[in-house]
Amino acid sequence: MKKNTKKYLNYEAIEKDLEGYLKNNKDWNVFLAEEIAKQEKIILTKSHWEIIYFIRKFYFKYNIAPSMRMLICGIKKKLGKKIHSVYLFQLFPKGPAKQASKIAGIPKPSQCL
Repeated sequence: MKKNTKKYLNYEAIEKDLEGYLKNNKDWNVFLAEEIAKQEKIILTKSHWEIIYFIRKFYFKYNIAPSMRMLICGIKKKLGKKIHSVYLFQLFPKGPAKQASKIAGIPKPSQCL
């Protein structure tokens, strides 16, 4: 019998702020991200994951969630992809920095209202 190696945390059981952002980013894993995305009505694709992982790396390097401008410039530089805000809004319709940060398990960007 094959062991289930899937690490799963129930989003409802995880400590969050009033807007649903994780209070402890160490609770995050890809399965929890999928659950958060599902609640946000997003089906994660490779393109989503590129943004999510970029945001997580950015946050842990600079201890701040990237603003929209930082996100666009950083992805162009790091991933070598020319992207724009329309593309990001197609992936994260409620606001790329805000919604992607939530799925990535980091705090809400301070520039978001």
